Amino acid sequence: MVEYQQKEKYNINDLIEIVRLLRGEGGCPWDMEQTHKSIKNDFIEETYEVIEAIDLEDSDLLREELGDVLLQVVFHSRIEQEKNSFNFDDICDGICKKLIVRHPHVFGEVTVNSTGDVLKNWDAIKMQTKGQETYTETLESVAKSLPALMRAQKVGKRAMRAGMDFNNVEEAVSCITAEKSELDEAIASGDTANIEEEIGDLLFSCVNASRHLGIDAEQALTNATEKFIKRFSVTEKLICEENRDMKTMSIEELDTYWSKAKNIINNK
Repeated sequence: MVEYQQKEKYNINDLIEIVRLLRGEGGCPWDMEQTHKSIKNDFIEETYEVIEAIDLEDSDLLREELGDVLLQVVFHSRIEQEKNSFNFDDICDGICKKLIVRHPHVFGEVTVNSTGDVLKNWDAIKMQTKGQETYTETLESVAKSLPALMRAQKVGKRAMRAGMDFNNVEEAVSCITAEKSELDEAIASGDTANIEEEIGDLLFSCVNASRHLGIDAEQALTNATEKFIKRFSVTEKLICEENRDMKTMSIEELDTYWSKAKNIINNK
């Protein structure tokens, strides 16, 4: 058994030490076996659980989930420390320096008049500190591991800062119609690769239109999915009340119940 003093209140130093003990001699076999890659999905899951806590406006849950994310940060930093690469203090040092450099209007002599000025300076400083000489490099630096809609939205925003964008909302929305026509042509041709490409273009155009309308595409799709589940649930309930099985019904019959479910939800 590893000895560790029990406390009424713990802090970040305790967390760092506990993780060290878990991965050290006499610690936890599971913790000792983990690598960056073996737990990378855990990081993603914990992050999404933070988002869910925020959406639920649950402060207690948010505190717990932020702790889980912090554990991931400490755990990954411990793995690197064991390789004599960097430690948690180095992480803190790096982010503090980055914040100071990217806020010259707070920690320097730069004057700003709006949030727009702040973002403009931020982008310029980011390009400089990352050694990015072209706008293409800023697009390429958007993580490929991001959810596709989120990545598309971020790429579109960075292209906009380079001047590559629609002039207005109307142009962005009209692009959806144009891409839909190209998808129809691809479907008519029966070319699977072309169909996939055109569906991708259609989705990307929807993301651009969302951005121009001030809508987060990722959240919009999440809301649409939740709406579908809710309507599906009511539809299934209506069908079950008549002792029928959805799988045995035609799509036309299902559409009838779907419309009933829609009216029920809208009238609540």
